[in-house]
Amino acid sequence: MRWLITGAGGMLATDLAGLLDDAVALSRAELDIRDKDAVTRAVREHRPDVIVNCAAWTAVDDAERHEEEALAVNGHAVANLASTGARLIQISTDYVFDGTARVPYAEDAPTRPVNAYGRTKLAGELAADGHVIVRTAWLYGASGRNFVKTMIRLERERESVSVVADQHGGPTWSADLARYVATLADAPPGVHHGTNAGQTTWHGLAQEVFTLLGADPARVKPIPASDYPVPAPRPAYSVLGNPRLRDWREALGEAFVEIQAGLVAGQQP
Repeated sequence: MRWLITGAGGMLATDLAGLLDDAVALSRAELDIRDKDAVTRAVREHRPDVIVNCAAWTAVDDAERHEEEALAVNGHAVANLASTGARLIQISTDYVFDGTARVPYAEDAPTRPVNAYGRTKLAGELAADGHVIVRTAWLYGASGRNFVKTMIRLERERESVSVVADQHGGPTWSADLARYVATLADAPPGVHHGTNAGQTTWHGLAQEVFTLLGADPARVKPIPASDYPVPAPRPAYSVLGNPRLRDWREALGEAFVEIQAGLVAGQQP
């Protein structure tokens, strides 16, 4: 089976490309998915059975300021991929929900994003109707910038760090998600939730990182989101139900070895 992965260089795309033998991974410079003619040429050249769309505008706060530009990537461009005749696996987000729930969101729960990023990703889900949609959350991995790497760096640089403690979600290792996505080539169309099981807050995740570093987790100070104002509001609770992947603490413990090895090798924290 032939795979085409968009958004090469990102966390998930990197892990998928390393996992799948018969995969071509294209960066934005190699394939701008907003360009329908370029998408058509890429599909004609590589003849994929499955396209995994990892290309996205992921800068949440920038999307709030530039929603139309984000929509072009996260929404309109998905239609270009969905119309190629190949099976599309569209990567989406927990931010399609409003965060008012108190139990994990089911895959068929009503969507109501509270920020531009969530609205644009929901547009991508609608464009991918009839294909496979995988929602994930709080992604981290050995490649690219992410929260776990930031906490590793801050533990070295600061005596204490203040981290938001009233936003709940499911931290997800990109390598675990890649392994799951690789099983979906023949899955029926529909929405799948692809996160590691369990839930925590950003504060709880930071404390776990400090613990794995052998540092005192009490150095991570809890603060409310209101003390850390950002342009885009975040859902207070975006835990996804039916997560399908193993417990987030187990995953983080295994991922930590790989992430630290990458940092030692000089990868960007």
